[in-house]
Amino acid sequence: MVTKEEVIEQYDVEPMDEADNVDLSEDDLENGSKGQLIKRAGQLRDRRNELNQMASERASKRDDLNAKTREKVDEAQEHREQRDELNEQVQEHKDKRNELNADANELFDEVEELKQDLELGSGKSIEELEEEIEDLEFRQQTEVLDAEDERELIEKIDDKREKLAEKKEKVDDTSELDELVEEAEEVRSEASQHHQKVTELADKAQEHHNQMIEAYREADDIRDEADEMHELFVEAQEAADRHHEDFVRVQKRLRELDKKEEEERQDERAEKREEEKEEAEEIYQKFKEGETLDTEDLMKLQKTGLL
Repeated sequence: MVTKEEVIEQYDVEPMDEADNVDLSEDDLENGSKGQLIKRAGQLRDRRNELNQMASERASKRDDLNAKTREKVDEAQEHREQRDELNEQVQEHKDKRNELNADANELFDEVEELKQDLELGSGKSIEELEEEIEDLEFRQQTEVLDAEDERELIEKIDDKREKLAEKKEKVDDTSELDELVEEAEEVRSEASQHHQKVTELADKAQEHHNQMIEAYREADDIRDEADEMHELFVEAQEAADRHHEDFVRVQKRLRELDKKEEEERQDERAEKREEEKEEAEEIYQKFKEGETLDTEDLMKLQKTGLL
């Protein structure tokens, strides 16, 4: 499982130093001077902008990692599809191989049955019978035999010749057997070809399966990194939001102070106008009583509209 520190180091992420954050207490907000609050607002704004930039960079790296995760998942899916397609072909060749092997087995069974019918596997071979006949004929020609032995020898020769004729006849009838053997061997050979395809395709399917597993594993690893990068983004964004909220609070407090100052100025101006009016009325009363007014008194009367 990847750690946040490993992600920061691997992807060259600027770490967030808590010491650079700007704090705002309720006492600072309520009792700080206007100058202090203006300075604090600037600090909050600058730090907020830094954190927003940091959050944006982290979000970009997170999105890149999520895109790589999707690429790996797509790659794994492609291997899965190729594996499944190959496995389908494997099954097709298996079915064909098994079918052909069954056909070949039936043909070889027929071969054995035909061999038994022809009895080719029993008795002496043609070559052995021919040699025995030659030996008996040579004996007949070279030995002096009485009538009884001569007759028995001739009977043996005739018996051997009959067996030889039967054997040759059976051999002549083996063309059907040869064709059957050839057909069985061809079917078995075709089955072997399908078995070879089964092996080849199964190996390729296994390769795609292994590549699929590896791609999914890499996707999981990258997704873990993306999740950690998202946590880093949230960390920076929440800090930026907190600084923005405090900045807004300071701005609101400054507007309140501005409003209060304006109200105080208005009160001062109204009080001053009232004082000027009272003074002007006194001067005007003196004027009506016939006193001489200087220039300054005349200006005060003009300012208040009494002259």
